[in-house]
Amino acid sequence: MPLIELDDVARTFTIRAKTGRFRREKRRVRAVDGLTFTVEAGECVGYIGPNGAGKSTTIKMLTGILVPSAGRLRVAGVDPARDRVRLARRIGVVFGQRTTLWWDLPLRDSYELARRVYRIPAARYRANLERCLDLLELGPLLDTPVRQLSLGQRMRGDIAAALLHDPEVLYLDEPTIGLDIVSKNRVRRFLKDVNAEAGTTVLLTTHDLTDIEQLCSRVMVIDHGRLIHDGGLEDLHAVGRSERTLVVDLAEVTAPIEVAGARVVRVDGPRQWLAFPATSSAAPVVAAVAARYPLVDLSVREPAIEDVIARMYSEGTEGGPGGGAHPEEERTASGAAPPS
Repeated sequence: MPLIELDDVARTFTIRAKTGRFRREKRRVRAVDGLTFTVEAGECVGYIGPNGAGKSTTIKMLTGILVPSAGRLRVAGVDPARDRVRLARRIGVVFGQRTTLWWDLPLRDSYELARRVYRIPAARYRANLERCLDLLELGPLLDTPVRQLSLGQRMRGDIAAALLHDPEVLYLDEPTIGLDIVSKNRVRRFLKDVNAEAGTTVLLTTHDLTDIEQLCSRVMVIDHGRLIHDGGLEDLHAVGRSERTLVVDLAEVTAPIEVAGARVVRVDGPRQWLAFPATSSAAPVVAAVAARYPLVDLSVREPAIEDVIARMYSEGTEGGPGGGAHPEEERTASGAAPPS
């Protein structure tokens, strides 16, 4: 049985807009519109979309913070909204813009509080804490108040806190937002190890597509509350009609190169740029250029995943349904409530 199941899930909000000095008009907005997908145990899935697409609303429903307006939703066989306390023992949540740590207490005290709240056996707690401290390099920070930690240190602290009770599912909402490159790489390595070694299922929402490329084997793209893509990273290039670029340096200036399967998109003296479908092999194009033109050097540039996603967003916005999440509902929450 899949660990996460959504079947035609929808979430509608009612907002009130001023239509006059003393009048307000009610309007219903579908933040999530007919989502259907499953996530198997051990998967690491990227869940991406533009602001207001419904990502945070989905996460809130998966943690039991929000109740779906329609459809069926299960996490580890549990209805999140009906049995939120029981589910909280089986999930971990990290919101990049909120912390679950106690602001004025040392990091050590926040972890000890989590041990008591989640009723983690002492031996298991010590083992999990030591592993997190080692891999996230948090040992020297244990006695530092949370308010004195840098953003990168606090984020690593939050991730460790979410994993102390060995959750089956880890929800990450913008876990690397605002981090420097060193902190990002440290967090990514840790999450990759957790997914591979402990088999923790990870659902990751982020605007940093490098997170997706380095961590996720599967990507779901949501726009206007609807799923517009679900597949591997390589499938994005086919769906987004992305192109690779062949940069050719010739021995002399010539007219734009003409070869089958590619088109010239730029010419700068003896250097020319040829675009061809990302799903096609570069070998025939390279062979044709080498056979017909005085070639000095060449290189192949892969398409940027940012460009692929941006094109999908643009096409989805132009042709997709109206609506979107209520701005207040798309703000990140503080996470699922721990068991009492």
